[in-house]
Amino acid sequence: MKYIPLIWSNLFRKKVRTLLTLASIVVAFLLFGMLQAVNHAFATGAENAQADRLVTNSRYSIIDLLPVSYTDRIRAVPGVVGVAHATWFGGSYQDKPAQFAVFPVVPEDYLPVAPEVQLPPEHAEAWKTTRTGAIVGQTLATKMGWKIGDKIPLQADIWPQADGSLTWTLDLVGIFTDANGQAQNENSLLFRHDYFDEARQFARGRVGWFLLKIDDPANAAQIAQQIDALFANSEGETKTQTEKAFAQGFIKQFGDIGFIVSSILGAVFFTILVLTGNTMSQALRERIPELGILKTLGFGDRTVLALVLAESLLLAVVGGLIGLGLSALLLNGAKAQLSNFGINGMQPEVALSALLAMLLLGLAVGLFPALRARRLRIVDALKG
Repeated sequence: MKYIPLIWSNLFRKKVRTLLTLASIVVAFLLFGMLQAVNHAFATGAENAQADRLVTNSRYSIIDLLPVSYTDRIRAVPGVVGVAHATWFGGSYQDKPAQFAVFPVVPEDYLPVAPEVQLPPEHAEAWKTTRTGAIVGQTLATKMGWKIGDKIPLQADIWPQADGSLTWTLDLVGIFTDANGQAQNENSLLFRHDYFDEARQFARGRVGWFLLKIDDPANAAQIAQQIDALFANSEGETKTQTEKAFAQGFIKQFGDIGFIVSSILGAVFFTILVLTGNTMSQALRERIPELGILKTLGFGDRTVLALVLAESLLLAVVGGLIGLGLSALLLNGAKAQLSNFGINGMQPEVALSALLAMLLLGLAVGLFPALRARRLRIVDALKG
């Protein structure tokens, strides 16, 4: 601790140069925090998928619809203990694209297959008996200020009603929570499929995908093959996969998020490594006589090495913490817009990985100058 004033004064000897380097590190870790938060949220979404659930959708595209009559045939496959179907509704709310998922489902089928949807019994009963009834997650209800009894008008962009109207008015009869405490899973609205199917203008009797609960995750591959074999060479061939694989495939429609993030951050940190390394090397060259004086005064080789290395670590950590703090503030400020993607602020895992990156950056840029300072002989230093 007694050397901190010395380290700090050496670091800011050339204030403009140090501040510009510091600003570069701040920007690097600002990007790191933002991009890794997105990457982590998408990866976690797939990891949270249930091992005992499969998803059956069209073999060719998720937007191709399948006959609802597949339900009973899938339910009859050995190992399948529950089947529910859902369809992407999309739409807009208050003249803006709905920033939450909207699915028509059959309550009696969906709730047993998705036990993480914790719905009070009275809300479940109201949903089953109200034709225009809908339920929403607690996070979504809080964000939108909705309460039981409210009417929610959604504007369709895919599904007009039979009379040409684009307005679907739903009655909020229930609010559910996620059994696993995942707030991002409470950002959806579910309403009754029978109302949707009767009122829509086209594609009646067809649905987007089937959600299956199976008795043993170890039999997932075998069950998936049996289901797809049922509909081979039919008008609606299917692709059945685990819920995790389905989620990963859905994410990849946006691109390989992990590869994109890694590529951007790799380029950024390579640039920062070169820039900061050059700064530290130049600073060392300017202070060679001073390092010789320190050794003359009794500072050992290890102490000099530690002082130089501490400068680079301090620079990396200070800049990194500022950048990470700014990214946390931005993520928190945009929480309402990003919560649908599972981003609810800075995740602890991202913060820990950022701290590790700061230390590695500090060591990488400071190690060679520090080793050079350690090997420096007093005579050579004073000659310089």
